[in-house]
Parts: sequence; C-alpha cells; structure tokens
Amino acid sequence: MSDLNHQRVLVTGAAQGLGRAIAERFLEQGATVLLTDSVEDHVINTVTDNLERRFPGLAFGKRLDVTDERQVIEGFQFMRDVLGGCDVLVNNAGINHECPSESFTAADFDKVLAVNLRGVFLCSREAIKLFLKQGSGVIINNSSNHELVPKPGFIAYSASKGGLGNLTRTLALEYADRGIRVNAVAPGATLTPLNASWADDPIKRKKVESHIPLGRAASPEEIAGVFVFLASKDASYITGQTIYADGGISLHTDYKTNWSS
Repeated sequence: MSDLNHQRVLVTGAAQGLGRAIAERFLEQGATVLLTDSVEDHVINTVTDNLERRFPGLAFGKRLDVTDERQVIEGFQFMRDVLGGCDVLVNNAGINHECPSESFTAADFDKVLAVNLRGVFLCSREAIKLFLKQGSGVIINNSSNHELVPKPGFIAYSASKGGLGNLTRTLALEYADRGIRVNAVAPGATLTPLNASWADDPIKRKKVESHIPLGRAASPEEIAGVFVFLASKDASYITGQTIYADGGISLHTDYKTNWSS
C-alpha cells in the first residue's frame, strides 16, 4: 500500500502484542510511527530501538498513559513539533478485568473505562485537532467482538467496548465531511501476551479454538493487516464501521445447527 509511505502514525499500547504488530506493519509500508505505551521508558525505548535498526528514521518511542490527559496532549504535541503532524491514530491500548458483576468494585470498573473508553476519547480529540488543520486524518480503534456480544463476568470490558462502538460511529458522522474517517477493528481470540493464560496451554487453547468457526486463533500479524487496510486509500469510502476480524466467532455458533427451527 504505497499510499501509506511517509504517513505519520501514532499507536497506543505499542510495546507488545497486537500494538507492536500494528506498528511494525505500518513501518513495513514506509510510514513514520510513534510507538506509545504506559510501560517504563526503558521498555518502550528498547522496543523502538529494535525497530529503528530495521526501519531507520521511521520509528519513534514515547511513554504515554492514555488515562493522563496531560501526557496525551504532550504526545500529540510531539507529533506536531517533531513529525510535523499526524495522519493516522490507532487507539490500541486496552485492559481487562474479570469479576462477577455483583462483586465488581467501582474502582476496577472506572479503571477499565479510563483506558478503554476515556483514553480513546482523549487521544481522538487531540488527533482531530491536528486533522482539522490538515484537512484529513484517520482514526482506527481496537474494539472487540464484545462490542456486540455480552461477556458475563467482564462487565466493565463489555461496557467499554460497547461504548467504543458508538464513539466510533459518532466521531465518524461528526467529521465525515471534513476529511476524517473513523473506524474500528474487532479482533477475536488472538495469540498475544495478553492471552498467554490460554494461548500457551495446549488444552486451554484447544478449548478456546473449539468455539471459533475457522478453528484457530488469529496471529497478531493477521489482525494488524486489517488496521493497515483501513488506514489506506483502499478503504477511502469506509467510515463509521467496525470490522469483525474474529474468525467467525460473532456468527453466534449455537445457531450452526438448526435447534431454533
């Protein structure tokens, strides 16, 4: 996708897993990428240095906690002052917490929404300020198949992703006539460190994959490709959509047999 060459991309939660795969995929297309994460400086610097050796002059790193409004503003000031602007924002940072809803604390609920929803709002707001000056820009949010499918025991995560779906559509509609596109990707089970508890256990992994119509979990690289596509001119007429890259798990597999008939 040659049109991504020289594009300026900010990726949140980019130190590992899907975020790193997304950043790397954009770098492979010739984009300049600012990798951000809430991890310690030396961690994000190590990741960036490794990528910089492969993609000289294209990879930058900065510690950024999306729940800290000041840090978010500073991150986009860096994009403006150092890279001259921003063309693509990938809101990838996200966390999860499992607990029966009747025992879920307000603090844990707030923590999940602060990253998964409020953080996306803060980053999107700052990106849009730059996009409006440029007359163009793309936002791609990392959602989940739980944007639509409820997940008992994960009330904050499900609520955050449901809200993220509407945030995506709201921003898409609000700025569609000003050169800004906003979409989301909803991955299913993906082989990332976040899912190591089942991905690294053959028995648990087999159980997870038994619920996926395609019969296997996704690699981070497969999901990253969807983000790159949505940022490219090949997706220039797509906005306000959530692309479900979940191996068919959102097809409601219980209906594969006609028990309802």
